Amino acid sequence: MRPSAALLWLAIALALALSILTVPPGLFAAVPIEQLTDLTGKASPVVTLKARDNFSNEFRYDVSIKNETADPLVADSLVLVLDKITNLAGEDNEPLTHEPILKRMEVLGQDGETPDGKPYFRIPVDQSPDLAPYSQSQPVTVRLRNRDYFIVFTPSFRVLGLRRPPPAPKPVESPAPPPNPNLANQALNKLIQLLIKKGLLTEEEWRAANRPPQ
Repeated sequence: MRPSAALLWLAIALALALSILTVPPGLFAAVPIEQLTDLTGKASPVVTLKARDNFSNEFRYDVSIKNETADPLVADSLVLVLDKITNLAGEDNEPLTHEPILKRMEVLGQDGETPDGKPYFRIPVDQSPDLAPYSQSQPVTVRLRNRDYFIVFTPSFRVLGLRRPPPAPKPVESPAPPPNPNLANQALNKLIQLLIKKGLLTEEEWRAANRPPQ
């Protein structure tokens, strides 16, 4: 018996749902760049030059982020921004044109640009939702191609992201108030009246039961 079209569409929908559920955390949860804060002084980039291609004058760096605080950072919010490029004199602008040296670089594989036009890269995340205090993230690869072959340069990075807010304190439960004796007496009187009304108890019996012993 051949399956109907409706069953085929149902199977496809279930397969898509399962594929979404098994996507690694953080892939669809990246925080928009506009909502991030500058983590200068709280998180620092760790830059390692990994390779250089002399033919194309391309430099490849591995850059990770170190959490310098005692607070966790939200892992999928961490962004590495290529802030500027400086020359041997420590200047980040061309001496003659005053154009930023960063504009002379070809940045490969970037994930986007900040509102002020700086290239940025998303930091890879693993299974942990946070970058733990004083720990270091996985590296992201940054590739820079120097169009001016004679320029020796140094890239400078800054970190954007979010700190994990501390858990909300548990509300302190106030002690239960002591039982109100008046309410207990009222409940007892109602019960006695009900018993008398149903003929299960007479008023004389109730008075005799409450009469203090001689």
